[in-house]
Amino acid sequence: MRGADERSGAMFSYVALEERVPADHPLRAVRQITDRALLHLSPRFGTLYVKFGRPSIPPEQLLRALLLQALYTIRSERQLMEQIDYNLLFRWFVGLGIDDSVWAPTTFTKNRDRLLDGDIAAAFFDAILLHAERDRLLSDDHFTVDGTLLEAWASHKSFRPRDEDPPAGGGAPSGDFRGVRRSNTTHASTTDPDARLYKKARGRAAQLGYLGHVLMEHRSGLIVQAQVTPADGYGERDAALMMLEAVPGRQRITIAADKGYDIHDFVAELRTMSITPHIAQNTAHRRSAIDGRTTRHTGYAISQHKRKLVEQAFGWMKTVGGLRKLRHRGGRLVHWIFTFAAAAYNIVRMRRLVDAVA
Repeated sequence: MRGADERSGAMFSYVALEERVPADHPLRAVRQITDRALLHLSPRFGTLYVKFGRPSIPPEQLLRALLLQALYTIRSERQLMEQIDYNLLFRWFVGLGIDDSVWAPTTFTKNRDRLLDGDIAAAFFDAILLHAERDRLLSDDHFTVDGTLLEAWASHKSFRPRDEDPPAGGGAPSGDFRGVRRSNTTHASTTDPDARLYKKARGRAAQLGYLGHVLMEHRSGLIVQAQVTPADGYGERDAALMMLEAVPGRQRITIAADKGYDIHDFVAELRTMSITPHIAQNTAHRRSAIDGRTTRHTGYAISQHKRKLVEQAFGWMKTVGGLRKLRHRGGRLVHWIFTFAAAAYNIVRMRRLVDAVA
């Protein structure tokens, strides 16, 4: 019998949101990992708010919503609010009831800035790692370090001389910069002053951007440190040393990296820190700083194989996490978003690792 195409809406719903989400849905495991981290951060959230006034967006719901934005590649917070409004799965994950109103995009952004002031992204990242450590997913002696270029939300036309006067009568300055020598010492972006003009390799086009750096452990391929620096030729190695100094413990560790880190001064600094450099040899134009003392061990070959996992992290953060083209301006906010995206990547990878173990 053919059913009738009737559109009579029901006044009440007797099915809870919890029952609408399948028991094996991937977001259930993600929600479980996230809630454990948020429970750990609850005392810290209390220090960000005063005891009086109108209640704001709960920080737990705010972070869950931002996590959805990273997981589902939602390009703007306005679109995020729109999808939470009509998507029952998103409402369940954030913690909103079926009849609860969704926040205005500007209200959501202002509340996110409060978390920026409290450096909650780094705290959330650490809480996720604490979960991984309790599940014995982390290695404490074998790591990989690498960096990637994050394209800034600024065009080449905004890269103007620092001492340039605004055009008479207002309006935008001329965008013709052909034949003009430009550098970060004499020019700056009027859209994002923290962005730097950077060329990743010889023959590649220069871009305005930042450098994002991660330190990845080898057992599970999880990110244990995340850092953003201005884009320059020394940022990757300087950031690597900063992240390695933050590694807990005093045992000897190994660090894998690509050929860009094969610099004599950098390798010597690692050895003074009791770190064994498992860096890929760069013998194209000079003598490598990595010799037979390192390459003869089987652990060196294993590190060279494991270090390629870091490209999966960068690939996910750029394609799924939405960092291929930054949507935020300012080094402080870019660092916040990059750290949060690294935490989101760890959650996704931990869900798969826990399922594999189970």
